[in-house]
Parts: sequence; C-alpha cells; structure tokens
Amino acid sequence: MQRTNQLNSFTPRFDSEGGHLESETFLPNGDGKTPERFTDFEGKTSFGMSVFNLGNAIMGSGILGLAYAMANTGVLLFLFLLTAVAVLSSYSIHLLLKSSGIVGKSTSYFLSYLFPISQCVPCLPVTAMSSYLYIVKSELPLVIQAFLKIDPTSDLWYINGNYLVMIVSVSIILPLALMKQLGYLGYTSGFSLSCMVFFLTATAYTIPILAFAFVCHPEVLPIYTELRNPTKKRMQQVSNISILVMYTMYFLAALFGYLTFYGNVEPELLHTYSRIDPYDTLILCVRVAVLTAVTLTVPIVLFPVRRAIQQMLFPTKAFNWLRHTAIAMVLLTVINLLVIFAPNILDIFGIIGATSAPCLIFIFPAIFYIRIVPTDQEPMNSRPKIQAACFAALGVSFMIMSMSFIIHDWTTGAGHSAGGH
Repeated sequence: MQRTNQLNSFTPRFDSEGGHLESETFLPNGDGKTPERFTDFEGKTSFGMSVFNLGNAIMGSGILGLAYAMANTGVLLFLFLLTAVAVLSSYSIHLLLKSSGIVGKSTSYFLSYLFPISQCVPCLPVTAMSSYLYIVKSELPLVIQAFLKIDPTSDLWYINGNYLVMIVSVSIILPLALMKQLGYLGYTSGFSLSCMVFFLTATAYTIPILAFAFVCHPEVLPIYTELRNPTKKRMQQVSNISILVMYTMYFLAALFGYLTFYGNVEPELLHTYSRIDPYDTLILCVRVAVLTAVTLTVPIVLFPVRRAIQQMLFPTKAFNWLRHTAIAMVLLTVINLLVIFAPNILDIFGIIGATSAPCLIFIFPAIFYIRIVPTDQEPMNSRPKIQAACFAALGVSFMIMSMSFIIHDWTTGAGHSAGGH
C-alpha cells in the first residue's frame, strides 16, 4: 500500500518517446477509485486513427496460415478457438488498462515500474517484424518476376530477396519509423488494413497460431497515450473494435482459403495459389496487397520497441532526434540481418513466441493487476483477482502446450507450422 500511495502522489511526466518533461502530482478521484484519465494532456490522435493503428498492430503475417490451421481443426473448432482467444485478449487489455491507471499516467513510467515487461516487450515485436520482412523477402521477388516475366532461375540483383528487403527497409519502413508520434501512422495503418481486406475478398501449429493472433499489447499503451480524450473506457472501446474487426477478417480469410483447397492448403496460403498459376493477375495483385500491408505494419510494431529501449537506457533524457533515429536504424539493421542470414529462424520465432506471447497476453497483465490494485479496493479473495490468477494460470498452460508442440516437431522431424504473429 505504501508504494502504491507514493506512486499515486508523484508521477514523472514523459513526452511521446519517453523523454522526461516535468514532474506532476497525481490525485485520484474523490471516491478513491481508479482515475479515469491516463494523462493530463490532450492527445491528438482520433478514435478512428487509434482503431486503425491498433488493428494494424494486431494484424500479422499469421493471417496467411489460418486456412492451414482451419484445415487441421475443422471449421467449428477453429471458430470456437478464435472466439476464445479474441475474448481473452480483450480481457487482458482490460487488466492492462486498469493497472496502468493505478500505477501512473505515463506509458514509459508504467514500463519502467513493471521492469519484467520492459525486458519482454522488445522480444516479441522484433520477431514479429522479422516475420513481416520474411514475407517481403520471399514474396517481392515473385511479384517482380511476374510483372517483368523474368525467368525464375535468373540471378538478377533486383529479384534477390536479400537486396529487396534492405531496399524496402530503407526507402519505406525507416521514413515511417522516424515519425515523432505513433498517431501520424494512422493513415498508413488504414491503408494497410484496406490491403488486407482486398486480400480477404480476392482469395474468397493451430493453438500457437490462434494464441498469438491477437498479440497487440506492447502497442496498447503507446496508442492510449496519444488518444484524444484518453479514458480507460474509450481505449477499451478502441481495443474491442480493433479485435472485432481482425476477428472477422481472420475467420473469413481462413474460411475462404480452406473452402478453396480443403486438405491441400499449405501453411502459407499464397504458395498454395501459386501452384495453380504463378502468373495469375488476381493472385499477383493479392501478393502486392499483402506485401504492402506487412511493410506498413513494421513501423507500428517498431514504436513500442524503441520506447522500451529508450526507457531502459535513457529514462530521464528528453526527446532527441539523433537518438530517435539511431535506435530505429539499429533495430532495422538487426532485423535485416536476421532475415538475411538466418533462413531457418522459424524455430527461433517458435521459442520466443511460445514464451513471450503468453507472458504479454496472459501472465504479465494478470500478475500486474493482482500486484498493483490495492487490497483495500479489491482483496486477494475478490472475484476480479481470482479471475486474474486463473488467467495467469491459463497463460502458463498455453506456454507449456506451445513449447510441447515445438519440441515434438523437433524430435519427430514434423513440418513447421505457419509462424508469425
């Protein structure tokens, strides 16, 4: 209780990238309940743009493997699992938002106080960004070959995936990642989501894929910070709408792909279509749409990684463009090296995803909620805290189950599932 009261009485203020601005006093509502507002400054990002940004953070390369997951489970079981994960993810965000309101008003301070999540936040987004750029590396050469009618066996440099992924990173991703505020990317996020909608309409390891399909928790608090009129209720509405939109897209993408190929669907759906006609105009357009979507998603995921690094290494420093740019360039360099020199990184994705994702979705939000919410408001034997404890236990079960699947694949030599967020 003493620590909580100290936190509620004095909270540092930071700018959008974690730079220290000034100290401020944090007074709870008169009724002693959790304050509704997350910041005392007015964010500039609209409700709609926040939905675009969070929806874009949820959307990942794993959408290409959902049809394969449905082929392994059947339509009804897939729908049940997808619904369960969507509901649990929404509840997890609720715990995260309530905890953040009690600890303090600053996203960066929240990450600093909850040190374990500061360590975990960079891991999963880095692997997610790597999976997005793997799609660029594998799909963009095929698009160029189809457009220019180039022989696939040609060794021309501009159909070399390693060169192309570096070009895309420098020319598209880096400029977007250098935006000062995450809210500026709302327009590109909307365009990215529209590209995935086109993929959905044109195309007319199950538990791990579904368990990690709605990972967006590292981006929730940065988006919350920049939301106009940032109340917990308003941010929860942003989260619920984003999850509902992606839930619908995930299910329809899986259903259409599965009904097209049934048991013959491959882990990566576009590769299944390529077996029929690699130069088909519609499939070529779909590839372009998917490439555009995953490319524009990388800057959204990069923001919270940079923010966590900023808070861990430079917690009291004001915003600085040189540091802002340098962290982004180092991150993109590391990710490009992973994509270029580690062709079998799916195993690494599986290990980090099976450990970090359950922590971010289930374990950390529940434990923080139990630890942070004062016992005079909610005793340990209260229903909310018992639910949170069960939620953390469910996360541990997911982690054990996912790791068991991965180890089983390694020992039996079974094929890898479609990875990615």
